[in-house]
Amino acid sequence: MTDTGKAIDLLAQIPKDERGLPPVHLWNPDFCGDIDMRIARDGTWYYLGTPIGRKPMVKLFSTIIRRDGDDYFLVTPVEKVGIKVDDVPFVAVALDVQGSGEQQVLKFTSNVEDQVEAGPEHPLRFEIDAQTQEPSPYVHMRQNLEALIHRNVFYQLVELAVPKQIDGQEWLGVWSAGQFYPIGRS
Repeated sequence: MTDTGKAIDLLAQIPKDERGLPPVHLWNPDFCGDIDMRIARDGTWYYLGTPIGRKPMVKLFSTIIRRDGDDYFLVTPVEKVGIKVDDVPFVAVALDVQGSGEQQVLKFTSNVEDQVEAGPEHPLRFEIDAQTQEPSPYVHMRQNLEALIHRNVFYQLVELAVPKQIDGQEWLGVWSAGQFYPIGRS
């Protein structure tokens, strides 16, 4: 068995929560240094400058990622290694809409098949680039990790946008789980 195969077997044996995620927030191993791993803005994982083509490997790594401050790490019970993340570690690639109006629920699926319903525990946020005025929409996935909402999914959100008065100004935004998320002024 290869070293990679052994690592996958060991990680597969770690206890997981109801979502299938190990308790990385509880682990505090020694920092072992940075490795040449990077997650690009489009969600592609790279190791030594080469894309990781095995989806099960990416999915497995995605379960042990943690963000401390502005830094990202892969964490196991015995080691913690730094990795580079260009923006955020995940990309929301699919949207399922249930209901309508204020009762509407938006369910996002990430590039590593995690699913969340936007709401108080998984809020949406929208940033506007000061120079290009281009929006960057995000959804909270877990702990302090987010997914960039893919452009196609963002277009679906824009189609769902409705007006709402906030502090005397009209905004366009979307409802999910009883929460209104402003996208921009109308």
